[in-house]
Amino acid sequence: MGDSSRKIDVQKLISFSEDLVEFLRNKNDLNNLTQCIEHSEALQSFCISDINEVQSSIQECENKINACKQKKDEARSEAASDAEINGLQEELEEELRRERSLREELRAVVDEISDLERQRVSIEERKQNQSRLGQDKVREHRKLSMYASVTKVIPSVDDAFKISGRIVERDRKTVEMFEFDPTKVSALELCNRIWKMIDQ
Repeated sequence: MGDSSRKIDVQKLISFSEDLVEFLRNKNDLNNLTQCIEHSEALQSFCISDINEVQSSIQECENKINACKQKKDEARSEAASDAEINGLQEELEEELRRERSLREELRAVVDEISDLERQRVSIEERKQNQSRLGQDKVREHRKLSMYASVTKVIPSVDDAFKISGRIVERDRKTVEMFEFDPTKVSALELCNRIWKMIDQ
């Protein structure tokens, strides 16, 4: 195991860990998700305002329809002319058509808001997952940084079929690459070689 009297410089270990975490941190995905949520909330607010306007228009139509019905009843009770009754009937039918159109528009807006709400929930879930992944990644990087400071070994995770990495001497500012093929070296021999590298 080498010289057991060798001591770890804690300040260097902390500094190296912080440098590595800062280098590996990437917030682009979280920023994109935050922008999506902000756009979704703005669009939802706009749709709610549109619904209120449509409902107000529907109420106006209903008021006009009721007024037309009242006029028609009054006209009939006063034995109004057929022409006046026909005019009132046409006005009533026009208002009924407008009310149907507004109700269809309201249904479309409600469906759009429901879809936006589903998207917002999905984005929130993705954001939470992304945040958890980011925290896990930071923890893993801190562990890796600590192991690297203690053992001087920085493993490479690019190739799952080979054991490789770098041996770093920060004081000497040297880097030595290593690579082993686990199919050609036994696990015991592999461990012994790695320990020898660490003890150098």
